[in-house]
Amino acid sequence: MTNIQRVSPVVFKRTSVKTEQRYNWEVVLEYSGEGDGPYLVDLSHKPRFDLQDSNLAEKKPFGINLPETPGASILENTILANRMNRTQVSLYNLGEQDSSAIKDESGVTDVTESTVFVALIGENIFSICEKLSALDFMDPVRIAPFLFQGPFSHVPCQIVTLNKDGDRAGLVLSCSRGYGADMIHSILHAGEEFGLKPAGEDKFTSWIKEQ
Repeated sequence: MTNIQRVSPVVFKRTSVKTEQRYNWEVVLEYSGEGDGPYLVDLSHKPRFDLQDSNLAEKKPFGINLPETPGASILENTILANRMNRTQVSLYNLGEQDSSAIKDESGVTDVTESTVFVALIGENIFSICEKLSALDFMDPVRIAPFLFQGPFSHVPCQIVTLNKDGDRAGLVLSCSRGYGADMIHSILHAGEEFGLKPAGEDKFTSWIKEQ
């Protein structure tokens, strides 16, 4: 039996020093020279789903209640749910929860392999984002987590602010897989003056546990 090798759309020009095979993905846990932050982390192997239903109030994917207002997000038990509009929610599995059951639910589409998914964590990430988008990811009126759907480096994206506070700041960003190479180049270029470096999943895992 031949295993299908899943390949991330994100490529960092860094040497990986710690990797792990997971569900046919090669997941980089640590890169050489990661530095002290801020970090750009590839999470494209993390399961992601779109849920569409005319009555989302009756749905509890992963056993969590869905946000009711477009633009609102809920992070519960490492599942991030983002209300996109009246009938649609995006779901990001940021931890190690089993996602197999949700794939069989009506109205659910697995978008993991069709999209890029990265995290920006650490101090100055919003200064980096200001170079690439007019969206206010530090909107003082909104309580994190919250969702924006709009252009980032001229690409339609979903961006979720997870934390607005100093060196604990963080967001995740998703867009169509075809934009992967250009998106990563743009983010790393914008982050050069702030010392932005690629980092492995271990950095994100440690960060999300503190949220």
